[in-house]
Amino acid sequence: MIAALVLVPALAGLAALLLRRDGPRRALLVATSLAHLAMVARSWWQTPAPSRGGWFALDAAGLLFLTITSVLFAVAALYAVGYLAREAHAPRADFEEGTLFANGPEAVLTGCLLLFLATMTLVTVSQHLGMLWVAVEATTLASAPLIFFHRHHRSLEATWKYLLICSVGIAVALLGNFFLAIAAAGRAPGSGSMVLSELIAGAPAFHTRWLKAAFVLLLVGYGTKMGLAPLHTWLPDAHAESPSVVSALLSGALLNCAFLAVLRGYQVLVPAGLAEFGGGLLTGLGLLSMVVAAVFIVGQADFKRMLAYSSVEHIGILAVGIGIGGAGIFGALLHAVNHSLTKAMLFMLAGNIVAAYKSKSTTTVRGVAARLPVTGALWIAGLFAITGSPPFGPFMSELVILKAAFDGGRTAVAVATLVLLAVVFVGMGRIMLAMAHGGAAEEVAPGGPERALSFVPPALLGVLVLLLGVVVPPPLASLLHAAARLFGGA
Repeated sequence: MIAALVLVPALAGLAALLLRRDGPRRALLVATSLAHLAMVARSWWQTPAPSRGGWFALDAAGLLFLTITSVLFAVAALYAVGYLAREAHAPRADFEEGTLFANGPEAVLTGCLLLFLATMTLVTVSQHLGMLWVAVEATTLASAPLIFFHRHHRSLEATWKYLLICSVGIAVALLGNFFLAIAAAGRAPGSGSMVLSELIAGAPAFHTRWLKAAFVLLLVGYGTKMGLAPLHTWLPDAHAESPSVVSALLSGALLNCAFLAVLRGYQVLVPAGLAEFGGGLLTGLGLLSMVVAAVFIVGQADFKRMLAYSSVEHIGILAVGIGIGGAGIFGALLHAVNHSLTKAMLFMLAGNIVAAYKSKSTTTVRGVAARLPVTGALWIAGLFAITGSPPFGPFMSELVILKAAFDGGRTAVAVATLVLLAVVFVGMGRIMLAMAHGGAAEEVAPGGPERALSFVPPALLGVLVLLLGVVVPPPLASLLHAAARLFGGA
């Protein structure tokens, strides 16, 4: 079962690269996404057996992030069908065709999307930290051609920055694995293994200084891919220049994969009695990420970059929640669900706006609610959701994190978080409300009817975010509690 979760999208991706016709390729994309979602749904009722000596297994945390990834990918695949039909008639910069583009850019986009799903799935099922490192690096290789899809000089710059910075980060994470092996060497039975369960069992006997150094390196390495400031510099460019369907997956799914890799390192700290050490680092970097995001969101001139900096902010919130510990870990995991759904919705809507206005400028785009009524209404709903307003899901998860901070005596952290959330709310609200309702009447000529595939997928995500603000379904709540306990949470 675990092998099928990875191999089905991987083989479908290779097939998509070879197919020459657009219709079968798009059908393959949607069919594979639904098949993957069906396999993940089955995993909720029948946990797949571990394989390869425990190297691959689905624990509660892996199943949580795998579910987020699969749900988002299925919705993104539906959106991609309409997006690709629109892009087929859109001009792109004239780059010399190479073997990668032999069947056209759409073949590359479709094939790499499916390979991207396979690599992200591999991250969630990897219980061997060496294999986890390979899987995270594979996500970089699979997603780089997606960022370059438009083949513009800005796309090339964003892709180069993404590859360079994330490759440096992944090299640091590899060094962290080496340090972790040294911390474990000779300290416990089976200490030569890098399988997570054996590391956790032997963690109380590990060499403390080497273990601390290992976590710092893992945090810096995977934190680069996660988008933690000041390691986030690839993220705004990559999200802004990618096709909107890719931006949705980068922000909603890829960042979670890096977050899970950081959590795997933290998972070893907890039984070693170093949770407070790791929590302090996560809290500090989380608050720094929120500060950086707030500064760059206010007055942002590109609304896709604004959404990218919003992702930096929410990654900071996740780090703060884990750092606080206790119920904050439950809140952080719930917030990972809420942020992924909301941000993917907003990036899809941003794609609709870019297609209609041929611009990403926050000063040029005006009157979205009049020109694209459904997109405009969802855009406003997404604003209130992503800024943590009731009755949407992010409000509940942020409330849990803040309550955990106050209950744990972390008043300064809670107050700082509240202030930064308020700054971001004002900054994003000023931009997004002006985009929806601003502008002179002559600038807001109504467009043609919106295509269902452009607004139904983000609307589905919006409904899920709204429902999560009202009630967390018992099966999801149970999974969140089980996942939180893995990291010492309550």
